Amino acid sequence: MDNTTRHNIQLYIYDLSRGMARNLSPIMLGKQLDGIWHTAIVAYGEEFFFGGEGISSCPPGGTMLGPPDTVVDLGETEVTEEIFMEYLSSLGESTYRGDRYRLFEHNCNTFSNEVAQFLTGRNIPSYITDLPSEVLSTPFGQMLRPILDSIHIAPPGGHVINGGRNM
Repeated sequence: MDNTTRHNIQLYIYDLSRGMARNLSPIMLGKQLDGIWHTAIVAYGEEFFFGGEGISSCPPGGTMLGPPDTVVDLGETEVTEEIFMEYLSSLGESTYRGDRYRLFEHNCNTFSNEVAQFLTGRNIPSYITDLPSEVLSTPFGQMLRPILDSIHIAPPGGHVINGGRNM
């Protein structure tokens, strides 16, 4: 008999533009974008995400963003909550410290993708991970890059696990 406990893993997807990207992207970028995506991993009854403050968690849907626009079931994991929290602590002290946040290269979506792979062996949808290169492939995206690079997104409502900006 198998005594292994399995935990459901979900990806919460939020459109930070609240639908405006769908309407404005053809005009501004010359291509259609359906959203400006923020993602988080929901596991062990908590929502985990990465932003300018480091790795944070909150109850599912508990940031100021409210409920997610889309929920993707990523599958199940046998990783225990204790091992997962040790893994997050390690990430928060190194790769995913708040001062390592970069809007285009190292953001909430790269975090969600890495954590999804660790827990389930699956990637998050490519339309999310490909968004930065889609924006930067346009002249307007290149023009905005210096401004956008200075932005650190940290949805209010979560508590930082560790790895704040000034470590």
